[in-house]
Amino acid sequence: MDMDKPVSFGEWRAVLEGDVELDRQQKAEYRRGIGAYLGYLKESRQRATLATAKTFFDSGGGEDWAREGLRWFFRAAAKRGDGVVKSSGRATKVELGHDLPPAQIVPEKMDRGESEWERKLVARLRVMHYQWRTEQTYREWGRRFAGWLGKRNAGKRLEDAIGEDVKEFLTVLAVEQNVAASTQRQALNALVFLFREVLGRELGDVSGFQPSRRPPRVPTVLTHQECRALFAELEGTTLLMAQLMYGAGLRLLELLRLRVQDVDLERGIVTVRAGKGGKDRVTVLPEVLKIPLAGHLERLRQLFDADREAGLDGVWLPAPVEHKIPSAGRAWGWQWLFPSRQTSVDPRSGVRRRHHVQDAAFQTAIRKGAERAKLAKRVTPHTLRHSFATHLLQAGHDIRTVQDLLGHANVETTMVYTHVLNKPGVSVRSPLD
Repeated sequence: MDMDKPVSFGEWRAVLEGDVELDRQQKAEYRRGIGAYLGYLKESRQRATLATAKTFFDSGGGEDWAREGLRWFFRAAAKRGDGVVKSSGRATKVELGHDLPPAQIVPEKMDRGESEWERKLVARLRVMHYQWRTEQTYREWGRRFAGWLGKRNAGKRLEDAIGEDVKEFLTVLAVEQNVAASTQRQALNALVFLFREVLGRELGDVSGFQPSRRPPRVPTVLTHQECRALFAELEGTTLLMAQLMYGAGLRLLELLRLRVQDVDLERGIVTVRAGKGGKDRVTVLPEVLKIPLAGHLERLRQLFDADREAGLDGVWLPAPVEHKIPSAGRAWGWQWLFPSRQTSVDPRSGVRRRHHVQDAAFQTAIRKGAERAKLAKRVTPHTLRHSFATHLLQAGHDIRTVQDLLGHANVETTMVYTHVLNKPGVSVRSPLD
């Protein structure tokens, strides 16, 4: 395209203010960046074009915050004309060159909800930068509550619900559906958020519901021999992921969300960012995985270079990082350690990018590997984390150390793994023997 075609977007401030995908801080940064660019144009007596935008950055006139603001400026101008911006009586496609790489947006695949309350919920969750998994969970509980409410009260709308409806719903979950206490708490948190942040009212006292009392289960643990049998049935990246999950004691999402910079081969550590409870921690990197991981990183570098050459948008970033370093998504250190083979559209932004491996694919691979290994136990990826903790305790490591490696807030949570140790009741010799 002709880089010198001018773009007319005089109403950009109003459009920016009404963009529900951006929070207050982002809007302020974008206004600052666009203002700096327009000020540059006024002083140099130039028009807004891709060429002048490139010159603006080449001259050192803008940092990353300005770059992101201008990306928004050109994309928003394109969207308002269905990808075409009218200028000088002609129409020109707005495409950003190598210095201002475009997001490959697929608007029809942007998931913003169906009902009015769900669209408001989605907008609020995204403004507050909740994780995609949390958004999915809160939306699902909203749908379940709305469906249950409509059936129980002949079409009663969610917007008309009161605290007593929520209490009854939570009781149904415990009594009729026998959900775990953690699941019931999750439902309560989702509905409290929905009422407070979307419907604009407090639930009040909902403490009178029947709490779930499903007893805790003893975790399934593999023996060392069973772990070796499972690994023997896996190969490639799946094997590397399974060994790292077991060897470092990671949760499934912690494994999938690892970035290249989170694995330090020289120091032998794995850094978990924003684990359960939003906490960071450091855990052990198995020595035997250093060489396989080094080879894996070399292959990833080739994929990374191909993605950059193809102009693919960078990986998803946490909101604080995206605000401070918007270009980090295209930096090597921020790439997923286990990326998916195919690119996909981000359901929140509509941007096509490379995501990490899907949890369902890895879960299926572990289940089929256990079947091929003829293991009689029910094996999931989390079984590997259970086995990590149990084997460390069996080897005589301090429970506080294991607690830190697992990222447990309370040592009582880690105590569940002591069922395998020689404690009173476990070491008793059977009278049959």
